[in-house]
Amino acid sequence: MPNPLRSISHPAVDFLVTFLRGRVQRARSGELDRGASAVEWVIISAVVVAIVGVVAAIINMALSDGARKVQDCIEGADEKGTC
Repeated sequence: MPNPLRSISHPAVDFLVTFLRGRVQRARSGELDRGASAVEWVIISAVVVAIVGVVAAIINMALSDGARKVQDCIEGADEKGTC
């Protein structure tokens, strides 16, 4: 059976067919394992960034709460009293 893509004679089509064949061959050979490793590192990095963000938010809330308590204590203090 003749290949329908062979009937088209244009350099861009020839390049596209050759390029796609090369990509399919690389995918089948297992050369793309490096890309999988990179994706794993991106996922791990995203998880670490998310954890750091959550910890930073918790610390920020604790500091804001402590600062609010100190402010309330200063505003409500008199000359004799302490917080």
